[in-house]
Amino acid sequence: MFSGKTPIRAVLFGAAALIMATFAMPSSDVAFAASEVKVVVNNSVITSGDIAKRVNFLKLQHQKGDLNKLAQEQLVDETLKRAEISRVRMSVSTSDVDSAFGRFAASNKMSPQQLGQILDKMGVGVDHFKSYVAVSMSWPRVVNARFGSGNANRLSNDDLVTRMTENKTKPVTTEYFLKQIVFVVPAAKRNAILNQRKSEAEASRAKFPGCDQAKVFAATMRDVSVQDLGRVLAPDLPEIWKPMLEKAQGNTTSPVVTDRGVEYVAICSQRQVNDDVAAAAVFRAEDIGKAGAQGVSANDKKYMDELRSKAQILYR
Repeated sequence: MFSGKTPIRAVLFGAAALIMATFAMPSSDVAFAASEVKVVVNNSVITSGDIAKRVNFLKLQHQKGDLNKLAQEQLVDETLKRAEISRVRMSVSTSDVDSAFGRFAASNKMSPQQLGQILDKMGVGVDHFKSYVAVSMSWPRVVNARFGSGNANRLSNDDLVTRMTENKTKPVTTEYFLKQIVFVVPAAKRNAILNQRKSEAEASRAKFPGCDQAKVFAATMRDVSVQDLGRVLAPDLPEIWKPMLEKAQGNTTSPVVTDRGVEYVAICSQRQVNDDVAAAAVFRAEDIGKAGAQGVSANDKKYMDELRSKAQILYR
């Protein structure tokens, strides 16, 4: 399916206070005592230094309560998530995280270097912050892969009829038929050829002959693949593609860098639909949005409860 990622604004809810906090709080730029192992999660350790950095990060978010306990439990969850992300091989790339870091800095009118200096000053550190971002961006992929097409997110026929009766009319959404054009960039060559591949992808858009000839077109270029995504309803689009499809000029979106290389989406067709499948997609998106506004989704909690039940967690 898509190679998408969660917008940094979503995974750093509350972190916009970071900039103002640097003026409102005393500096945490002090030497930490020698780190001690505080928790062992399976074979991974969480140290007092890790916990101290997370406590400082929580302070920047103006969290209240027992911050040491909250920091410790957050890090336990992240350790379990990181291991699961690695197991199913669904991590975002380092460049994805760096890009998100850069966007967050730019949104606060800073360079990445300036943001790094503030994080260091406040006792959080760039590596700790980026580790948090990487897990926050990767984890929704894992949850969606596990439950996205499962019964947990499906509406029964009775539920669907009830919702449509309550709404009086079937909701309307956009139906797309899409193909994904990927200019592959091997990890070993990423730094050397990424910019070149960006240029190649952008130049190819003006010559794109349409979806029917997409594979023939790709065969004329080096290391370009075509994936037929078929019918995709607007509520089911990954976050990375939604604004790009809305702003698309012609029959292709702008290219974007992903963990696979540089890619864009070709729009084979689009139209407004209000069939039962579309209605279910809209209602499902509404339910997910409500769950997200309330914090952790039911599927996320179910997944984490399962991981915790199987893990060996030793507190010291």
